[in-house]
Amino acid sequence: MKIVFMGTPEFAVPSLQMLLAEGYDVAAVVSQPDRPKGRKKVLTPTPVKEVAVEKGIPVLQPLKLRSPDSVEELAKLQPDLIVTAAYGQILPKAVLDLPRLGCINVHGSLLPEYRGGAPIQRSIMNGETVTGVTIMYMAEGLDTGDMISRVEVPITDEDTAGTMFEKLSVAGANLLRETLPELIAGRIEAMKQDDSLATYSPNLTRDDERIDWTRSSREIFNQVRGLVPWSGGFTLWQEEVFKVWACRISSSTSDAAPGKVLACDSNGIEVKTGDGSIILTQVQPAGKKAMDAAEFVRGGKMTKGTLFT
Repeated sequence: MKIVFMGTPEFAVPSLQMLLAEGYDVAAVVSQPDRPKGRKKVLTPTPVKEVAVEKGIPVLQPLKLRSPDSVEELAKLQPDLIVTAAYGQILPKAVLDLPRLGCINVHGSLLPEYRGGAPIQRSIMNGETVTGVTIMYMAEGLDTGDMISRVEVPITDEDTAGTMFEKLSVAGANLLRETLPELIAGRIEAMKQDDSLATYSPNLTRDDERIDWTRSSREIFNQVRGLVPWSGGFTLWQEEVFKVWACRISSSTSDAAPGKVLACDSNGIEVKTGDGSIILTQVQPAGKKAMDAAEFVRGGKMTKGTLFT
């Protein structure tokens, strides 16, 4: 049985590695094109491509999967099954119809909740305590296909988007290992999604990163965790971006205005929120590297009474 694997970031790597370790015939890997990375804009392969090249598997990197040339190239491979995980492009019907066993996707949420491009980040930002992975048949709609299997994974207060990506990528690979033999043997009874329960998780924008200090401490805490390690949250200090990479909820109370700094000491920077306060523990002033908030405080550039906007 011939499989084509489609994936791009680290999230997809454990699923590809599982297929190879279990001896499946991966005829080709499809990944997003190499992108410039870092200050020097070095053209960098995707994590999935790196694994494929290391294993000697042919790699396709079409700019547009829906182009006739891309579809024709895939058709020549005559795949029995296409497995996708965070590939990053919508599969056109011409591709969905190619494999006799269909196209399946490893999705980082408990569908039908959090359909879309940022399910893991938005699960954390919304304060969920449980998320998971769903393996589903792919359809023309956005994450609307019938569900094949799924597994729950708890979210703790110590988790960030980064740690949950790791946990869910491994959970997805394990679920794929359990599911594929049943699918190949024709013993799968897929279940339709209840569209009335569907929620959406659009890709993150700059607006998602800005901290609104009138929100509750828990909401801000969840927001920052959901944005780490990629962008972090930000506020403005002296009209410049001041990033927040880590914080914790404080039990103290104050009548100060939201955004006002209540304390600067070895514990970090305590800031008033809509219902209490939080303590910033890792920050990044404009033009500087990320650092412990206590280290920043020792520099003496911020004082009690400062107002973040």
